[in-house]
Amino acid sequence: MRSISRILLISNSTVHGRGYLDHVEDEIRNFLGGARTVLFFPFALYDRDSYVAKTKARFAAIGYSLESAHATDNPKRAIEQADAIFIGGGNTFRLLKALQDLDLLEAIRRKVKTGMPYIGSSAGSNVAGPTIRTTKDMPIVEPSSFDSLRLVPFQISPHYLDPDPTSTHMGETQEERIVQFLEENETPVVGIREGAWLWIENGNVTLKGRTGARIFRRGEPPTETTPGTEISSLVGGPDAS
Repeated sequence: MRSISRILLISNSTVHGRGYLDHVEDEIRNFLGGARTVLFFPFALYDRDSYVAKTKARFAAIGYSLESAHATDNPKRAIEQADAIFIGGGNTFRLLKALQDLDLLEAIRRKVKTGMPYIGSSAGSNVAGPTIRTTKDMPIVEPSSFDSLRLVPFQISPHYLDPDPTSTHMGETQEERIVQFLEENETPVVGIREGAWLWIENGNVTLKGRTGARIFRRGEPPTETTPGTEISSLVGGPDAS
């Protein structure tokens, strides 16, 4: 049975020299299509009210009504009533803990699996994978587990930075940390550079944007992937999650 999930996973909400979501405005509009009401999850940042105000104004500018899951007495009912979901960036551990504490993971997963459009940015992309084990964030809070939404069968590593051969920094690179993850786990990892995103629909996983991504699989050299490439054969698609 072919997946009907529609998922947009954005590496970052702001690129250098541009405003909030400017680089993906057209993509968001195309992705949402006829949807009109978007339910926003601001839990990755501490000042949720300011985050919601900023995001609400941005979505209004492109023609969508946005409400916040943190401002409703019944987030599960709000999920059922919304046309689409947007989970924004910030700290991934804080975000996952809030979703767990409010018992929202299954409610979100169920709606997305039945066709509700899901947009994630940064931390919101991280939680779309099976776990958050490939986040770059500091664990400022402790979720009950690292298990997340499982909307896709691969791990996400947003804000991916390539190793700089000229750097004198002696700490681990993002690539080294992903390789360490694969020493202990089988799940593929997609390192999405800033300015890139994944459009997932009809069982296909397509890399878009302008900067590309790097795909890591256990026991294999990393695969460099350019925008416009369909990568489900490398990472699996929604049907496998």
